[in-house]
Order: sequence, then structure tokens, then C-alpha cells
Amino acid sequence: MSLFGWFGKALRVNLSTGLISREDLDPKLLLDWIGGRGLGTRLIAGEVPAECDPYGAENKLVFAAGPLTGTRVPGSGRFSASSKSPLTGTIMDSNAGGTWGVKYKKCGYDALIIEGIAPVPVYLVISEEQAALHEAGDLWGADLIETDSILKDRLGKNISLAGIGPAGENMVRFASIISDGSHALGRGGLGAVMGAKKLKAIAVQGKKKVAIANAEKLDFVVYETGKWIKASPITSQGLPEFGTPVLVNLFNKLGVFPVRNFQASQFSGANKISGETIAETIASGRRGCYGCPVQCTRLIRTGKTGVIAGPEYESIWALGPECDIGELEVIAEANYHCNRLGLDSISTGVTIGCAMELVEKGLLTDGPKFGDSTGLTKLIRQIAYRKDIGDLLAEGSRRVAEQYGAEQYAMQVKGLELPAYDPRGLQGMGLGFATSNRGACHLRAYMAGPEALGVPKMVNRFNVSGKAGLVITQQNINAAIDSLIMCHFINLAVSEEYFARILSAVTGVEYQTQDLHRIGERIWNLERLYNLRAGLEAPFDTLPPRLLEEPVTNGPAQGKTVDLKSMLKEYYRYRGWDDSGWPLAYKLQNLVLEGIIC
Repeated sequence: MSLFGWFGKALRVNLSTGLISREDLDPKLLLDWIGGRGLGTRLIAGEVPAECDPYGAENKLVFAAGPLTGTRVPGSGRFSASSKSPLTGTIMDSNAGGTWGVKYKKCGYDALIIEGIAPVPVYLVISEEQAALHEAGDLWGADLIETDSILKDRLGKNISLAGIGPAGENMVRFASIISDGSHALGRGGLGAVMGAKKLKAIAVQGKKKVAIANAEKLDFVVYETGKWIKASPITSQGLPEFGTPVLVNLFNKLGVFPVRNFQASQFSGANKISGETIAETIASGRRGCYGCPVQCTRLIRTGKTGVIAGPEYESIWALGPECDIGELEVIAEANYHCNRLGLDSISTGVTIGCAMELVEKGLLTDGPKFGDSTGLTKLIRQIAYRKDIGDLLAEGSRRVAEQYGAEQYAMQVKGLELPAYDPRGLQGMGLGFATSNRGACHLRAYMAGPEALGVPKMVNRFNVSGKAGLVITQQNINAAIDSLIMCHFINLAVSEEYFARILSAVTGVEYQTQDLHRIGERIWNLERLYNLRAGLEAPFDTLPPRLLEEPVTNGPAQGKTVDLKSMLKEYYRYRGWDDSGWPLAYKLQNLVLEGIIC
């Protein structure tokens, strides 16, 4: 069949043998799983044993674009990577914007499958005509700024680079893959998988045109989408003017802004690190991903490094209030070093915060202390290079706390550190964290939308009744959006109906909104099956004891804990799972999932 939106091709690179091959993708595979996260999940589940060592040769790394990547659809300039996580042991995907996904897609591929382990460090160069591996001994040890500069001098300024820094090389369990200097495939340690495979970087430069089935229809739907983006105060004012840090003051006011490793839920110095303050002090411009009208990335100027990409909301919190640090330039510098060294800023900050509480409780000696801003950048470097205490912290908060018999102080789910929302004041967010297939994640079900922002409508954030259904709906549609692959900020302004119409116009296949929900449900359940096979059963669908047992002591959420038990029972029932969290036979049959996992 003729394909529009997809090229129908995958590139397979065996690092052990050096063999590179071009493969046809079954059109039905693309129709059923779309691309991005969905295609990556399907390929990992079918080729990577759930019980394998994430650092071993059996694990694979799949980069995938979507049918909208490289088109004029706003918010579509993204790509994803999937693997088995060394941090969580779960199936893991992460996605990023910038230009890498578009330039990779335009080389003529929908997926890149990396397998094996190289005998020596290498980098991969992909163009429309060929793909080749090159020795990277001279790059091993370089940070991401240095690597980008060297390879652009060598290969040309128009390449786009996705690579790892020293953190990935040293297999820090929460190492990132960074593209275009600051766009992070941040969560779950995919950079460590790349480091284990001795793959330093992937350079791409393609210019192939993505075929569109109905250009006139696409033009109209994109025009309508643009009107909705301009009509939303979030995507037309808040994000363009202040970036994601616009959320700092809002969530602090609501009493869901975690402080000192979730010991408190409001930060007295929040305004000094807010988006509004950034705009008034160190902001120097903005930029965005390929073809995106929102342009949410804030450029800032600091005293030490000049103009750099500013920290996002999550990074400001993790490297700031989570560690009881409120100095804006310190946080910005720390975030810059996370990007340069290739570290997930969320896991970095939360792991440091965990260590700080262990020091406070007298369990860890000679460790970092809450409020110590002077040693933050040094500590980040120690983590990336696994030096001194950094070697311990490089294992992530769960393993750090376990070593001291104090797992309750690790703010994590399934090994993945929590993001910047205290779920005691956002009950649905708590259920979303607990049930997320990749561990604690706010983007699998962004319940802060209805519970705090009123998107698509406001619901009572303290109620638990009905939250299971809302969480499941978000998890399913977000799995589909991650497969298209689209920016979630667009979804704050545009309903999923528009995504179905856009996908139909690009591919020529008539997708309805319910088709996207069904595809998302299929993806979610396959991820669940993979995790169950890996040993992550129902007891892992939980939250840190602090959030379940210790009420918030003051502020708007005072006296609240997460009422997870009642929500979780309802969640399993609505999902079509048994009491132990296994999908029932009828659900597997309905979603056509039997026999996929290898």
C-alpha cells in the first residue's frame, strides 16, 4: 500500500558486528502503533526480553519519529527513544523536540534500531544516501558542548546531533540523551544505555520531503489549530512570555510545590525563581522547536556562561526548592551543567534531595546539606564522573536510600524520581504517578490540567471519586499523542479531535478520536505486560510512604495525604485488570496483544 506521512523504513545498526541494514516496516504495524512511543514500545516488546540486563547486549535502543514529524503541523518537531531502563527496570520511552527528529525523519526512516555493543566507542552518521559508524575515541570523555562543536567542524554545521556526555559514558542510571545542545531525552537513563553500547552520538542531516495525502485538508486543520493556540492564554501568553517557569508561583500558591524532599509543600522564596522574575532579570530571548508557534524555551544570560537555554519548571524545582535552594543563577548554572554533562535534571535534584535528608536524619555522613548552594555544581560533576559521593548518587534515589535502610526517604515510583507536584494536594496526580508505566511521571496523565489549570475543565483536586476514569483517559490519549509525536503543550489548547483530523489529513487513513484512544490503550497495556514480565507487579503501583501517611503541615493542602487505595481499586477495574494488576484475557484479545512479547 502507498504510505503518506511514513516512509515505511527502519534502519537497523548492530554495533557488535558493525552491520547496518535497511528494513521495510509492515504498514499494519504503522497503522496500529503510529510511530514514536507506540512504535518504539512495539519493537522493544517484540525484540528485547523483559528480564534482560539493561546494560547488556540483549537490550536495544529504538529511536522513532511519527507520521507528523517533518510536516507543518505545529508542535510536531519531536522524536522519541525507547529501551529497557537501567534506573527502573521498566520499559522506558522519552521524547524531545528541537530539530533532530525532523532531520532524522527526512533521511527516509521511521525508526532506528540500535543493538549490540560496540568493541570501541563509536558515533553514527545518517544521511539520505548512507549510514556509517566511525570511531569516537577522541570524543569519549568530551561533554556535549565539546562533542557538538567537534562533530559540526568535522561533518558540517547543518547536522543535528543527539549524544551523551560523561554521565552516559559512566552509566549514571539517570543519564540523558541530549539533542541540539539542550533538548533532553531526560527520563529513565537512556543515556546510560547508549553509554553501555559505547555509542557517543548520532549525527543526522536529511532533506527528504514527507508525503502528505491531503494537503488542502491539512492546511485547513492546521489553520484551525493555530486559532485555538492563539485563543488559549496558556499557549499564546503564559508559555511564550514566561516559559514553563510561569507555573512556579501558581503551584506554590496552591500548596503543591514540594520543598526539602517533599517535607513541605510551599517555598517562601518561590517568586525569586519564578518565570515572572526570570523575565524581569536574566531573560534574553526565546526560541522553540521546529515549526512550533509557542516558542516556550527561555534564553537567559548568567554571569558565568553567557546566553544559555534557561531551566524549565521541573529543573527549577528539582535543583532549587527540592534541595532548599532559592538562588536563581545557581539553579540556572546547575541546569546548564546537567545538560552539558548529560544528566536528567529531575532525577539529579531529587536524588540530591534524598541524600540531603539522609544527612539531616543522621544516616549519611559527609553528604550534601539542605540549602548548600555553593557545592551544587561540584556535586553534579561528581555524579556525572562517578567521583567520591557522586558514585553513590549516580545510582538514583531508591538505591541510595536502600543502602542506608531508609527507602522511605526516596521520592520515587518504580525507581523513577517524582516531578514537581505534591500529589497530596492533587489526588488525581497521585494516582497518575503510582500507575505510570515508566515510574513517577507527570506527562503520562497531566492531572494538574483539570485539577489546577482548569484544562479542559476544572475538577475538585481533593476529591478521589471519578479520578480513575480521568487518569485512564489521559494516559490513553497521551500515549497516542506521544506516538504521533506531538508536544503536550498543544494539547492544552487543542482537543484530541484535532489530532485525529490532522493524522487523517497527513496519512489519508480516516482516524477518529476513539481510534486514538484505542491505540493509546493498546500501547498502555503492552507496556504494562512488559513490566509485569520484568517483575514489576501490583505492589509497585504505589507512592512513597510520606505521601500516603504524612499529612501536609500547612498551606491550602494542610492535613491531606493521598487516598491511593480507593482510587487504585477503581483504576484496576476500569482498566480491565484483575486485583493483582494483570490485564484480563478479554482485554488482551480485544486489543490484539497476545503473543507480542518475546
